[in-house]
Amino acid sequence: MLRKLVILAVAAAVLGLAAFWFLTAPGTVPASALGSHTPDATKGRTVFFAGGCSSCHATPNQDEKLRLGGGLGLKSPFGTFYVPNISPDPIDGIGRWSEADFVTAMVKGTSPDGRHYYPAFPYTSYQRMTQADLRDLFAFIKTLTPMQGRVRDHDLGFPFNIRRTLGGWKLLFLDGEPFKPDPGKPAEWNRGAYLVNGPGHCAECHSPRNMLGGIIAGQRFAGGPDPEGEGWVPNITQHGLSSWSLEDITKLLETGENRDSDTVGGNMGKVVGNTSQLSAEDRAAMAIYVKSLPAVEGPKRPEKK
Repeated sequence: MLRKLVILAVAAAVLGLAAFWFLTAPGTVPASALGSHTPDATKGRTVFFAGGCSSCHATPNQDEKLRLGGGLGLKSPFGTFYVPNISPDPIDGIGRWSEADFVTAMVKGTSPDGRHYYPAFPYTSYQRMTQADLRDLFAFIKTLTPMQGRVRDHDLGFPFNIRRTLGGWKLLFLDGEPFKPDPGKPAEWNRGAYLVNGPGHCAECHSPRNMLGGIIAGQRFAGGPDPEGEGWVPNITQHGLSSWSLEDITKLLETGENRDSDTVGGNMGKVVGNTSQLSAEDRAAMAIYVKSLPAVEGPKRPEKK
């Protein structure tokens, strides 16, 4: 009897491990799924700034924001993530990647060698992007200066250093759905919704997160603690921006100046450095969408001592 119980326990463990391995397998986008498209690096430049790629991937402590050697450390409750080199360097960057490798990374969060990327890389937002935009973005990145230098590994403790478990995280928070325009809304609203929820990945910072690091869906855009552990990210629903006009929001995205004539700094300053490069029409579209967000009360900001 004991022998049978041991055999059953071992069999259950093997089946459980097999199920875990199957369910947490990294997803990919095969080249055959890309279809016909002639990449346009000029359009890719717009996508690059809409996505704020240089804010994280530019090599720290240098002025040229198109040198994407990586190395920036992003603090989090789970440890420190170090942003990789995504320059066209064939050894240390992504110079040997195919289009399918790039699209897979952006929408599936999977590396060319089949490992899960950590969601400090905001693929939960980038999955909303069109394949055309992703392929144009890749074409633009390939025009930039190759940067040598491999970035150090992330500094994460157990169990967060076990990448395979990210497959379970993705089952919860990566739905694989591209952006779908709302036919009942005007074109400007849909363009803004796409930019804010897709390449702009605004919710990644402007939303509170649960204990697993996933965005709390019911409080999306409602602000909360800075993901890096210092400061507070404002609520950008109408709970926080009810007194802001479309012109106020558009001006901030262009110049960084808020309604109090102060200039935003820190990470938002980096965001403005990117949105200022967009067309006036795109900034206006983003403002239209943000202004339409219904009021949602987010976490209570701690009182200053």
